[in-house]
Amino acid sequence: MVPTRSLFVTRLYEATLAADPAFAPFNSELADACAMLAAEDVAGKAWCRANGYGGYTSYASLNDLTTRASVFADLKRRLDRHAAAFAGELAMDLGPRGRLRLDSLWVNLLKPGAAHSGHIHPHSIISGTIYVTTPVGCGGLRLEDPRLPMMMAAPPRQSDAPEDMRTFVTLTPAAGTIFMWESWLRHEVLPNHARTQRVSISFNYGWR
Repeated sequence: MVPTRSLFVTRLYEATLAADPAFAPFNSELADACAMLAAEDVAGKAWCRANGYGGYTSYASLNDLTTRASVFADLKRRLDRHAAAFAGELAMDLGPRGRLRLDSLWVNLLKPGAAHSGHIHPHSIISGTIYVTTPVGCGGLRLEDPRLPMMMAAPPRQSDAPEDMRTFVTLTPAAGTIFMWESWLRHEVLPNHARTQRVSISFNYGWR
């Protein structure tokens, strides 16, 4: 055995709400609430047109979803439990008075052919997405090795490299899937090759 060990591991949290017996009506209510926002959020639609967003997002227009529809408040309660579990897995010392706080929650409707280029989520510590509607071919979430800018003359990884040694890892979600990662991790949404839109809800947690 080669004498190596892993250091400075980047962790990904993956869970699903789909196993809950009440998931189908809950997810249907989420989908309806997302469609309502996409139809009524005039400021959000204007921002998407001005910034070339392929579909609709409430990211830049609404910061009060949990008070606009009870289903978003229900979603927050569920996400809070998963975020706390992930923080524990990350061995985060939040201090005697510190706690995770959902700082932002926004809806994304990605139309066919659209994508979202690589980015990070500043001013937060845990970020993630829950998927509501995932038609076949709708595009995965691609995560980037955070060491990539420092690799300089490093050769590419072998095509069959283990997942934890790849430069990029692509995740394929299903309805109800929750992905969480530390907010500094660069990621992108690959193009939606489905014939219908993909619906997801993204979020950030801060330390307060």
